[in-house]
Amino acid sequence: MLFNSFEFLGFLPLVFILYWFVFKRSLPWQNALILLASYFFYGWWSWKFMGLLVLSTILDYTYGFWVASPNKRKALLFLWLSIINNLGILAIFKYYNFFALQFQVALEQLGIHTAPYLLDIALPVGISFYTFHGMSYVFDIYRGQQKPVRSFIDYAVFVSFFPLLVAGPIERAGHLLPQVQQVRKFSYGQALEGCRLILWGLFKKVVIADAIAQVIDPIFTNYSDYNSPTLILACIGFAFQIYGDFSGYSDIALGTAKLFGFELLSNFRFPYFSRDIAEFWRRWHISLSSWFKDYLYIPLGGSKAGTTKAVRNTFIIFLVSGFWHGASWNFIIWGFIHALGFLPLLLLGRNRKNTDTVAQNQLLPSFGELRQMLFTFGFVCFAWIFFRAESLQAALGMISGMLTNWNHLAQITGKSIIILGGLLLAIDWYLRHNERQLRVPAWQPLRLAIYFSFALAIWLKLGGEQSFIYFQF
Repeated sequence: MLFNSFEFLGFLPLVFILYWFVFKRSLPWQNALILLASYFFYGWWSWKFMGLLVLSTILDYTYGFWVASPNKRKALLFLWLSIINNLGILAIFKYYNFFALQFQVALEQLGIHTAPYLLDIALPVGISFYTFHGMSYVFDIYRGQQKPVRSFIDYAVFVSFFPLLVAGPIERAGHLLPQVQQVRKFSYGQALEGCRLILWGLFKKVVIADAIAQVIDPIFTNYSDYNSPTLILACIGFAFQIYGDFSGYSDIALGTAKLFGFELLSNFRFPYFSRDIAEFWRRWHISLSSWFKDYLYIPLGGSKAGTTKAVRNTFIIFLVSGFWHGASWNFIIWGFIHALGFLPLLLLGRNRKNTDTVAQNQLLPSFGELRQMLFTFGFVCFAWIFFRAESLQAALGMISGMLTNWNHLAQITGKSIIILGGLLLAIDWYLRHNERQLRVPAWQPLRLAIYFSFALAIWLKLGGEQSFIYFQF
């Protein structure tokens, strides 16, 4: 089920009414309802993969008890079994065909011709997210930061809570599980904040991201037919599209969770106002970057094991992050490019320089801040080419076209990209101090007019049901 569908507009109020008016006096029944609603939400996409979600949940729930064993050797054994199980699920459904084809290429270089067996199965939506939920839970138990949960329903809600099930944010057991286990009371203020986040998230997805997608998708598909300025504009347009699409999903997820009394982790903090690549990754897909930092980068030694290992660990975490997004060389190169951008900051000790809000207590950024933001945004847009292009060849073709096709091939008007992207950035700049507090004018008529305008624009665009970009990961 998609957030931007009429089905969800019927599903959400129904669950909300049952949750607060029918089962409000019983926490176990509320959690059971949430779990049932989450499975229904996931099954609306495809019931045939429900078994995989349930199996993954049962395995990590069980491993949690075994990893808590006082016998360290036994605990370590089951930790590795959990890792193997989770990565094995990802390897089969997400990476098997990629490795099979790469192995075939390697053999052909040796003069051995093979016909590898490829799996003809769809990628289960959300598989990269719920497997990471389970892995972090087991990791935290092993490290003594989390105790095993007795109630299977409580744990299953943590793994499959429907607002975050298919595209995050990637929650931590220590943050979400206590909220699952404690009595929740309805808060009008919290619910109102949730509705504002849902409204803003839907606007970013339906009105901005989907509209930009209609303009740039033909360009990425037929890049050789367009001139250099159009190709450059399409890359900038994709930067706005993916941000509106993914951060819009996160806003809807956070807002929906608020309606049920939950507070989820932030996933975005205005990344396109970043002044360097290190700051960008503290603001973009925060739940994923922090996951890799805590469960991969730091265990490898982080930046405290010497410069050589710090450089090694930096490349590992970015390459793995790229590969997490998809089984393609495009994503690996995308991660590699970001590693190259991060490396000078690491070596110069400047990777923690920009940790404050840009233009703090000022209306506009300084010239230096503006220059840094434009350079970082340009770097990110260049890397997005590899993320968006359909193949490595297409990405290189796009870059070549940007440099050489300064003629009068077919081109598009960039008005929609400029207007919608500018609107997105302008609202973000107004809200940049707190992504959760959607400040609106205090004058009620103007406030209601803004809400109505957003809702009307969404309603007029609703129905196309364009999937969210991160559903493919």
